[in-house]
Amino acid sequence: MKKSLFFVLCLVAAISLVVAGCGGKKEDPKKAEGKKISIKMSVTTPADTSPWNIAAKKFAELVKERTKGQVEITTFPNEQLSSGNQQKGIEQVAAGITGASIHSTIIYSVLEPKLAVVSMPWILPNNAAVDKAMKGAPGDEIKKLVRAKGIEPLAFGENGFRHWTNSKKPLTSPEDMKGLKMRVPGMKMYISLFKAMGADPTAMSFSEVFTALQQGTIDGQENPISVIYTSKLQEVQKYLTICNYSYDPLVLGINKKLYDSMDKATQDILKQSAEEAMALNIKLTREDEAKQLEDMKKKNGLQVNVLTPEQIKVFQGTTTAVYKEQEPIIGKALLDMFIAAGK
Repeated sequence: MKKSLFFVLCLVAAISLVVAGCGGKKEDPKKAEGKKISIKMSVTTPADTSPWNIAAKKFAELVKERTKGQVEITTFPNEQLSSGNQQKGIEQVAAGITGASIHSTIIYSVLEPKLAVVSMPWILPNNAAVDKAMKGAPGDEIKKLVRAKGIEPLAFGENGFRHWTNSKKPLTSPEDMKGLKMRVPGMKMYISLFKAMGADPTAMSFSEVFTALQQGTIDGQENPISVIYTSKLQEVQKYLTICNYSYDPLVLGINKKLYDSMDKATQDILKQSAEEAMALNIKLTREDEAKQLEDMKKKNGLQVNVLTPEQIKVFQGTTTAVYKEQEPIIGKALLDMFIAAGK
């Protein structure tokens, strides 16, 4: 009886050791294949018709399809995840609070001032110069700066060239700018630039702009055509000046730690899907401008004036001090790289 009991106890112990040994080799859940990844994605613009949101939804669709549902992205327009604060929106992606976002390099430049280089006044004068810069070495330098902030840049998109709107008068010379309360992004370069042109710049979150224009807290603002149109700013503005004064690229970025934790196949899917989605964003932004302009003129009575090359030169004459101010911040080499791309 004692021998039988001893044998049973030994057998139970042996089985326990085997089970324990198998349990010790259990795969880390974080590394387990087939684990579903859910990503919240922040987008600044409010309308579903915005090229930003169309691209974000396209990206989410492609990723879900190509990962067979293992990576699911939910988009949140109108900067919902950061309560309307675009800078906070980028900080949340860098911290991993939000997984991904589409944000302008203008907002990134609040965190990394060197990124202001892309949007310096008239540095990239047309689409040919833009494509040359963003697809070449200058664009690679921008990616490095974004990556250093803890965000992996998957692809560049386009907010477009920025123009001026106001409720007072057509803007044809720096003299017309004098005294205008103009909303600008909260970065030093824009504040210095509008002061140099004679305006009274006011930094303000984009989510507050429509109401501020409606109530007369500010006289005008500056943005690309697509943003003006989809945000319905033409309803509270009377004049639009086409000037291409500043280019505004977008970054579709993802938290770098999250990206680095993924296998290469998933990373490749994210990159490819982002590039396709942002190519759509650029296409829509460029194609829709003429239609949007015509619509705003007909439906809202928006008065549009296009600056001549001679008028632009007069405005450019006010920007010398801004370039001198920004050179030590941006770095001469990076600034010269973009100047060369714009020629």
